[in-house]
Amino acid sequence: MNDLALLLTPEGRALLDEVRDTEPARELAVATRLRRDHPAELVSAALGQARLRQRAVAKFGPEDAGRMFFTPNGVEQSTRASVAAYRAGRLKELGVACVADLCCGIGGDAIALARAGIRVLAVDRDPLTAAVARANAEALGLAGLIEVREADVTEVDTAGYDAVFVDPARRGGQSRGVARSASVRGGGRATGGRVFDPEAYSPPLSWAVATALKAPRAALKIAPGIPHEVVPAAAEAEWISDGGDVKEAVLWFGTGAPGAVRATLLPGPRTLLGRGLPDPAVRPVGRYLYEPDGAVIRAHLVAEVAEEVGGGLLDPTIAYVTTDEARPTPYATGYEITDRLPFNVKKLKALLREREVGTLTVKKRGSAVEPEELRRKVRPQGPNAATVFLTRVAGAPTMLIGRPLG
Repeated sequence: MNDLALLLTPEGRALLDEVRDTEPARELAVATRLRRDHPAELVSAALGQARLRQRAVAKFGPEDAGRMFFTPNGVEQSTRASVAAYRAGRLKELGVACVADLCCGIGGDAIALARAGIRVLAVDRDPLTAAVARANAEALGLAGLIEVREADVTEVDTAGYDAVFVDPARRGGQSRGVARSASVRGGGRATGGRVFDPEAYSPPLSWAVATALKAPRAALKIAPGIPHEVVPAAAEAEWISDGGDVKEAVLWFGTGAPGAVRATLLPGPRTLLGRGLPDPAVRPVGRYLYEPDGAVIRAHLVAEVAEEVGGGLLDPTIAYVTTDEARPTPYATGYEITDRLPFNVKKLKALLREREVGTLTVKKRGSAVEPEELRRKVRPQGPNAATVFLTRVAGAPTMLIGRPLG
């Protein structure tokens, strides 16, 4: 708390501006120079915060990250701004005007909601985290729409709000339902491994679902690896990817589509709705291969992609779709397959040398071989590029070589 208070003073803000572009290799020299004119504690806090802001650029962009305040856990756990904006847009479309954001963290989701024109009650039990969320609302000019409250989320009355949003902690050693500690300095990493049991979330998923069912609308952010069988029947389940990387799953309540499943790809957004199709048939390798987006795979919607491109599976347990004709789809990346070989490193090396392949992309599903290990063994050289898929075809280890569809 003292670090944040120091950084919010005029001297602290000026020092943050001065050190914002400091490279890690120059931190010691910069700190030594600045401590001649500023308190050592303030210099350490400013340099640590500058480091956190640099890490946060990937999620929040340079403009917002350069004005916001962070904790190590806050950078690690906060939602990517593009994903938060998409989710806030859905709530706005549902007619939501005010939201109780329970487990608000440093306020990333509250910021997106406020920018969508939604009033937000942002709640976190940890005093420092709540203070950082409040500082961020003020820094971005959104304090008029965001009320930050330090409280136990299980004790907050959400009656009167159009919707509830819950983002429970999903890392061991961290808690949003009970008191926790954090730091605004950037010297440490977020502690604790990821939690895979939804009942080990803080607060547990069962509490979040019970809270959601009491509200007119609700959105619960959960880990994308959640088993489908634990998704409540009353919920619509959505898996979201951004730039091809799966970021989260969301359980929606009050959308009028209980039991629905969707995969949403950003930017776009492009949304694929589940239609309850049976598993695709397995068929011989065709001229084209389609790799479904990770959100599609997590949502178990590979069958919908296979139907869209008119293809089948290479193997009943592998999420690769093959076709004889090229049919572009936004929900999968297409490749033209030029060669099929049984797995053999020597044969692959010879083929790549013959084709003068120097840029080799290695993808795998159903193979124990590590891409970097294979790349070291074949030592690609030359001006051309290729993609090799390490997979199984009819249960046999197979290499498929090809190139992305233009």
